[in-house]
Amino acid sequence: MKNIAIISASVRNGRNSHRVALYFKNYLIDNKISTAKILDLKDYNFPIFEERLRLIPKPSAHMLAFAKEVETADGIIIVTPEYNGGYPASLKNVIDLLYAEWKRKPIAIATVSAGAFAGSQVITSLQFSLWKIGALVVPAMFPVATVEKTFDENGTPNDLEGTNKRANIFIKELTWWMEAKQKMEI
Repeated sequence: MKNIAIISASVRNGRNSHRVALYFKNYLIDNKISTAKILDLKDYNFPIFEERLRLIPKPSAHMLAFAKEVETADGIIIVTPEYNGGYPASLKNVIDLLYAEWKRKPIAIATVSAGAFAGSQVITSLQFSLWKIGALVVPAMFPVATVEKTFDENGTPNDLEGTNKRANIFIKELTWWMEAKQKMEI
């Protein structure tokens, strides 16, 4: 079975984007698509970026564990909120911390906002950062508007059928890229 890591990017108090990370974990497991683990950046509490992991003389156990999770994942879903038109510093921090671990890694992006634009303003800058380090950013997106009204705190969407339909398309695109990458490595 494939292994998908879900990065919950917000470390903010009272965050709502984590609801979408919880939804994807449940969706992947309940539908027997893959194993799924949430890499919650709030739990990692990384220091501000000083250097790439490979150049840090004594990296923390958290840094090494995070790097291993990214490296061993067959694919990644990044769930990120939009803050003032950009993605959170916590996410930029871990993107810059790693390098080889992101190379040719299939990554799908779910953008989240409290407003009506569903995080659409964040996508271009995040895609660009990931492309620059060689990640395989899949073309399917999963925008979530008014997250606090559409998902409860346990990750259950108000419109389960409609959300699952959108998630199915999103996940199929990610798994296609995961399978394509695997075939290229043979």
